[in-house]
Amino acid sequence: MKKNDELLGTCIGYTFEGLGVVKYDSFVLFVPELIAFETAKLHITKMKKNYGYAKIEELVEESQHRQKPICDIAHLCGGCQLLHMDYEEQKVLKEDKVRGCFLQNAGIEVDVLPILTSDQTLYYRNKVQVPVAYENGQVQMGFYQNHTNKIIPYKKCYVQTDTSNQIVLMLKQWMKELHCADVFRHVLIKHAHVNDEIMVCLIVRDYPFHQSDALVERLTTHFKNIKSVVCIVNHRTDNVILDGKEICLYGQNYIEEKLLGCTFRISARSFYQINPKATAILYQKALEFAKLDGRQTVIDLYCGTGTIGILASKYAKKVYGIEIVKEAIEDAKINAKNNRVENIEFFAMDAFQGAKQLQKRNIQPDVIIVDPPRKGCSKDTLDAMIAMNPERIVYVSCDPSTLARDCKYLLENQYEIQKVQPVDLFPQTHHCECIVVVTKVH
Repeated sequence: MKKNDELLGTCIGYTFEGLGVVKYDSFVLFVPELIAFETAKLHITKMKKNYGYAKIEELVEESQHRQKPICDIAHLCGGCQLLHMDYEEQKVLKEDKVRGCFLQNAGIEVDVLPILTSDQTLYYRNKVQVPVAYENGQVQMGFYQNHTNKIIPYKKCYVQTDTSNQIVLMLKQWMKELHCADVFRHVLIKHAHVNDEIMVCLIVRDYPFHQSDALVERLTTHFKNIKSVVCIVNHRTDNVILDGKEICLYGQNYIEEKLLGCTFRISARSFYQINPKATAILYQKALEFAKLDGRQTVIDLYCGTGTIGILASKYAKKVYGIEIVKEAIEDAKINAKNNRVENIEFFAMDAFQGAKQLQKRNIQPDVIIVDPPRKGCSKDTLDAMIAMNPERIVYVSCDPSTLARDCKYLLENQYEIQKVQPVDLFPQTHHCECIVVVTKVH
């Protein structure tokens, strides 16, 4: 078996990234866009020692779950990896992914509850970050091609809102007309779905730039629901985007969104879950798993703008929120005040230092809710959590692999898994959110 060989193969399942898996004895081929139980003529594109990659030359037996991708750049963009399969199969893939991550990364067999979903599987994102380039007199705006720095232009992204798509198209036209594209690095758009408020954040190399006032005027005149235009002046040469001085060009430097009866402030740098309908399902389930009855002390680690901590405060005696991003903590304090929440306290520090600070104050949590970034919790953070000896930990994760790793460590330190609940925050992609409840072993 070598590169450019053609052979027949049947898909037996998926990788964690959604590639089809075809086995020949002990050798494995990974095939993009091949669905389980399909048979296809394959062309080998890359070979390694024990595995390789192939592409579909011809489908011989087609799955009932196959569908034509609605997006005309689906093969180039790489943002939505599962547009070729229907939503029922996407759910199967994600439940299997969670189960497989625990087995492969932690050696643990877990019962995975049926994945929770919203009724909106397209146009669901409330945030889009679009790179900008100016080459040979042409403005390029779009998404990076998979594994490259090449920008793939688009007219319509099917997981963004219509208004976000329109803003991108108009900005591209106006940058060309106003001759100001060369100063741009990225455009970040945040769209609060319930309140229908939009923030446009211009990430630029210098400010003021040529015709900057005219560009802002066009934006805010054409799109009446834009409530905020800010720019971030970024002089870096690496791929860190939201770094530099922030300047408010129009309105205020935030927008607001409603979630489960509370109102939350969203700024350019603060984290807010990207799928509003599914987030409501996620947080309701996390709070249900926390089993709060008004008597508990809760620690919300990686609290962001305070969303889940503020929601939990309705059912807890006291909540402590910890977050390293200072701007997010500023928003969290305002969010608590605006929602008339008085039983919550925030700390602007990393999760480990915040947990240690609470330990020094002899604060004994009954429940810890933790929602870390994709890399999961550090060992120091897990140790600090374990040292505080909570009865229950509700772990919300956007990466089942690091979730499984961290759960294994908790199981080695007198905790046991009660529930594993996937939630689909990212339809059309292989990504999957998950909640795990672990409780103290007595």
